[in-house]
Amino acid sequence: MHEEIPLSRPDITSAEEECVLQALRSGRLSQGPFVEEFERLVAQRAQCRHGVAVSSGTDGLHLVLRALGVGPGDEVVTTPFSFVASSNAILMVGATPKFVDICPTSLNMDPGKVVEAIGPRTKAILAVEAFGNPTHMQAYQTIAARHEIPLIEDCCEALGTTHRGRACGHYGRAGVFGFYPNKQITTGEGGMIVTDDERLAATCRSLRNQGRPIPKPGEHALGTWLAHDRLGYNARLDELSSALGVAQMRRLDELITGRQRVARGYLTRLMHRHELILPTVDEGTEMSWFVFVVRLATGWGRVERDRIIASLRRHDVGAADYFPCIHLQPFYRELFGYREGMFPIAETVSQRTIALPFFTRMTDRDVGFVVQTLELMLERELLAR
Repeated sequence: MHEEIPLSRPDITSAEEECVLQALRSGRLSQGPFVEEFERLVAQRAQCRHGVAVSSGTDGLHLVLRALGVGPGDEVVTTPFSFVASSNAILMVGATPKFVDICPTSLNMDPGKVVEAIGPRTKAILAVEAFGNPTHMQAYQTIAARHEIPLIEDCCEALGTTHRGRACGHYGRAGVFGFYPNKQITTGEGGMIVTDDERLAATCRSLRNQGRPIPKPGEHALGTWLAHDRLGYNARLDELSSALGVAQMRRLDELITGRQRVARGYLTRLMHRHELILPTVDEGTEMSWFVFVVRLATGWGRVERDRIIASLRRHDVGAADYFPCIHLQPFYRELFGYREGMFPIAETVSQRTIALPFFTRMTDRDVGFVVQTLELMLERELLAR
């Protein structure tokens, strides 16, 4: 019997173990050199001047919105096809998500619909790179500049991806990465704000640290420890997590190469299946591959998709539906009165997605087994039609 293949699995080696041990042995477990090194490495990879390590990608989005002055009465244009955290962060500052429908190929917001959604209450555009795909980011940047509002780049799924040499994280006024264990790198829990804006970075550093002022050059941090300039939060990333992140960043190219190999394996084996729509990558994009999500073709729906996912799981193949639409989550329906049919492309896509097992150390045999099992389930569905 084939061993269970999980949906995701972090790639941890002795290099990560040694870094974490160094942090433990140092006796400094918070706000130390590993945090600073991690910030430097991620910012450098995103082609940005500043990195601000935080406790999660969600916290990163929240702090950026706060730092930009987004609050009650404001609207933020964003996508309904994302993990719920991207719009939850907007609610956290008291603002309202202004959802727009997506492009059916990139699965990112339709730029034309973004323009239509901008109104007098629009304070920002929060653009998500769905599954790490940077398509339309340049268009969003142009739209934001034309309307003189900031673009916030939710690049939580896109670390290491580039488009024509430009790194994800460098398109917006600020970008936010996430490091949950299914991401390209992991810190267990954690995130990173990246920006070229020195004042924005300083404000986010204060916000993550209970609103404390940033020590001036030559000033000891303890001198500001009980001073609080603004309402802040405990959103710091600790030294142990940062040490893990430093080791992972040193291996990032290796990790990306492994993910690209797995993605190629899936693409090669599944390209002949007319029942599936495979991920679309624009020319000039070098994907780091967060997940591998296929869609059932037009004419298939949620019922078939759910049966296939359930069958895959019964055969020890991890699978999931990525993503249910945010506006149809129960508390969004209750808050805003959203209903089915309001964002038809996002809804149609979300009803047909299947996330397949995807992680760096998947073997060709693993990929072959997943594909073989998926094909068996597709054939069963075809026979039942």
